[in-house]
Amino acid sequence: MTVNVTSRTLSGIVSIILGLYTTINIILDKPENGFWCLISGILLVIIGIFIFLNKK
Repeated sequence: MTVNVTSRTLSGIVSIILGLYTTINIILDKPENGFWCLISGILLVIIGIFIFLNKK
Protein backbone atom coordinates (compact mmCIF):
# COMPACT_ATOMS: atom_id res chain seq x y z
CA MET A 1 0.00 0.00 0.00
CA THR A 2 1.52 3.27 -1.06
CA VAL A 3 1.11 6.66 0.53
CA ASN A 4 -1.24 7.75 -2.26
CA VAL A 5 -3.61 4.82 -1.67
CA THR A 6 -3.49 5.37 2.10
CA SER A 7 -4.27 9.07 1.78
CA ARG A 8 -7.16 8.38 -0.61
CA THR A 9 -8.55 5.76 1.75
CA LEU A 10 -8.33 8.08 4.76
CA SER A 11 -9.81 11.07 2.92
CA GLY A 12 -12.66 8.91 1.62
CA ILE A 13 -13.44 7.62 5.11
CA VAL A 14 -13.29 11.11 6.62
CA SER A 15 -15.59 12.48 3.91
CA ILE A 16 -18.10 9.67 4.46
CA ILE A 17 -18.07 10.20 8.24
CA LEU A 18 -18.53 13.98 7.89
CA GLY A 19 -21.37 13.49 5.42
CA LEU A 20 -23.15 10.99 7.66
CA TYR A 21 -22.67 13.25 10.69
CA THR A 22 -24.10 16.24 8.82
CA THR A 23 -27.04 14.24 7.46
CA ILE A 24 -27.94 12.73 10.85
CA ASN A 25 -27.72 16.11 12.60
CA ILE A 26 -29.97 17.73 9.99
CA ILE A 27 -32.54 14.95 10.30
CA LEU A 28 -32.59 15.24 14.11
CA ASP A 29 -32.44 19.07 14.40
CA LYS A 30 -34.58 20.17 11.42
CA PRO A 31 -33.23 23.75 11.06
CA GLU A 32 -34.80 26.29 8.72
CA ASN A 33 -32.17 25.83 5.98
CA GLY A 34 -31.98 22.09 6.48
CA PHE A 35 -32.67 21.21 2.85
CA TRP A 36 -29.36 22.55 1.56
CA CYS A 37 -27.45 21.11 4.51
CA LEU A 38 -29.05 17.73 3.84
CA ILE A 39 -28.01 17.90 0.19
CA SER A 40 -24.44 18.84 1.16
CA GLY A 41 -24.28 15.94 3.61
CA ILE A 42 -25.49 13.49 0.98
CA LEU A 43 -23.00 14.89 -1.55
CA LEU A 44 -20.18 14.47 0.98
CA VAL A 45 -21.11 10.82 1.40
CA ILE A 46 -21.24 10.26 -2.38
CA ILE A 47 -17.90 12.02 -2.94
CA GLY A 48 -16.36 10.04 -0.09
CA ILE A 49 -17.55 6.76 -1.60
CA PHE A 50 -16.06 7.69 -4.99
CA ILE A 51 -12.74 8.68 -3.39
CA PHE A 52 -12.69 5.51 -1.28
CA LEU A 53 -13.45 3.18 -4.19
CA ASN A 54 -11.09 4.88 -6.67
CA LYS A 55 -7.90 3.21 -5.45
CA LYS A 56 -5.55 2.52 -8.35
